[in-house]
Amino acid sequence: MLRTRVMTALALLAFLLPGLFYLSPAHWALLMAAVVGIGAWEWGALLRWSESRRRLLGLVMALICGGVSLLAPEVVGENASGNFASPWVISVYAVSAGFWCLLVPFWLRGRWALGSGSAGLLTGVIVLFPTWLALVQLRVAGPGVLLALFAVVWMADIAAYFSGKKFGKHKLAPTISPGKTREGAFGAVIGVVIYGLGVRLTTGYAPLGLPLWIVVLIAITAVSIIGDLYESMLKRQAGIKDSSHILPGHGGVLDRIDSLTSTMPIIALLWLATRGSE
Repeated sequence: MLRTRVMTALALLAFLLPGLFYLSPAHWALLMAAVVGIGAWEWGALLRWSESRRRLLGLVMALICGGVSLLAPEVVGENASGNFASPWVISVYAVSAGFWCLLVPFWLRGRWALGSGSAGLLTGVIVLFPTWLALVQLRVAGPGVLLALFAVVWMADIAAYFSGKKFGKHKLAPTISPGKTREGAFGAVIGVVIYGLGVRLTTGYAPLGLPLWIVVLIAITAVSIIGDLYESMLKRQAGIKDSSHILPGHGGVLDRIDSLTSTMPIIALLWLATRGSE
């Protein structure tokens, strides 16, 4: 299993990195539209939809994202206007931030059912469309910047895994994800803070004062854990282990981007706020 996971991860990097660094903004947006379209197809499994409806959902989501990139090229960085912070963009990120920070904690506490109707469909849009928009817009800051942001989530996952394996004794959310521990979550926070301080010292990137920088790193880690727990809960309710089997050893796209769906839109909102204040 470990060998399969490593080989799949290397294949994903070989696929992702050239696109991240060499595609034009429009083509990157279309690539991310395809990825989010696959995520929407997997979301249909959480809704317990038939395969034909799932495929239609994935196609429609990909077309919506692709259509936005074509109709609003300034938003994805394709022209020189740099009008990234359109009112509708801010509204999309604000809805996402409110969903993850205000609603989902209560959702996890109450273990509410997703349902298979319009409410579940709308939830999928709130989860996936802002993620696509953030992955596209944050690349405008630089491919290396987006890669460094991916590394924040990877660091949280890696630190949580090893600290939980070594020290984990107290379950974080036993009815949702029995494998996660409080010690693992604490390790994730420590790992991300160390990573964030390292980035600050080596690159000189300091958009915020040091105390606020640490607070933001801790908050982003907490939100990434919430995203992970949320998808775990929905899969458990749907009676499935993985969102799909498209990535051998890893499950599906949603299994790989669950933490990104909660963190990237909030990071993009913060980026636009600090960018506007420069």
